[in-house]
Amino acid sequence: MTKLADVMDTVVGADTHRDTHTLEITTATGVTLSTLTVANTEAGAAQALAWIKQNAPGPRIAAAVEGSRSYGVGLARALNAAGVLVLEIEQPRGRERRRGKSDAIDAHLAAIHALRLDTHKLPTPRADGDREALRILLTARQGLADTRRRSINQLRALLITGDDTDRALNRPKQFAGKHLDAIINRAPAPGETREQTVRRSEAARLATRIHDTTADLAANTRELTTIVTEMAPALVAKLGVGPVTAAQAIVSWSHRGRCRNEAAFAALAGASPLEASSGRTARHRLNRGGDRALNCALHAIVLTRWRACTRTHDYIARRRAQGNSDREIRRMLKRYVARELFRTLNTTPTLA
Repeated sequence: MTKLADVMDTVVGADTHRDTHTLEITTATGVTLSTLTVANTEAGAAQALAWIKQNAPGPRIAAAVEGSRSYGVGLARALNAAGVLVLEIEQPRGRERRRGKSDAIDAHLAAIHALRLDTHKLPTPRADGDREALRILLTARQGLADTRRRSINQLRALLITGDDTDRALNRPKQFAGKHLDAIINRAPAPGETREQTVRRSEAARLATRIHDTTADLAANTRELTTIVTEMAPALVAKLGVGPVTAAQAIVSWSHRGRCRNEAAFAALAGASPLEASSGRTARHRLNRGGDRALNCALHAIVLTRWRACTRTHDYIARRRAQGNSDREIRRMLKRYVARELFRTLNTTPTLA
């Protein structure tokens, strides 16, 4: 097993914050050469690059950056553009801070952690560009969906405690189209009380929010469809893979090399089997770790195939005959789908 210390001359550890970053240049043997604090700005990143070039003992440089997709994203992008290998490093745990807590100590620990990494399992940050656009759209979609769901629940709770007219408006299973328009445009009833006036106006406000978020979700879906169709047409052509699940798969996969093989991608998705054997029982259980958004996307694909795929029906029947529960079968199918998506993503020429 080859360690990063065996192939690099220098590792730069970076402890990132909202206003400043603290960096340390460390040799392959773990000796600190220099420490610098720069502002979290483009000028600060340029200063850091010049400092690294001046003090690094060799051309082979890696940077271990904490928060490479949050406070340290600007620094990580600048380092990557300069040809420096950027690694995604987690914050040190309490037991690792034997010398106390400071920005310089955390930068040193980041560098030391990177030196111990296996070169075949380097944690590189997610890619930018269209993948970042997909991530932004998925994050916005989650917020829109949460807002719409809360508004629907509030509207139902409001209508169910009203009079017969309010309860009649609450009976349809879904709030959409003409039903929402009826709630929004409902005229005041003759002699209505203040309570009824407030209930009617509040119901109209909630119905308007539901209408607007539904339109925003539709626009979000169209944008996702356009991007994923351009990036990975073979992915969206697969049964059960829609624009949202395809976008999540691309964002989690990010770029070729982030996950070294199919099994690693399945583990990232929380779809890898975990031993749960005891005594004369040999079985595996669900993996509750990993990227839960990716796991949710796999679950949606499996549910679609569970309903509409004849091959999946045959597989389910065979596994049930072997004594597996439906929950175990879904776990197996999610692992299969994760491997299938990885193969498709890894062989798509439009994804670098």
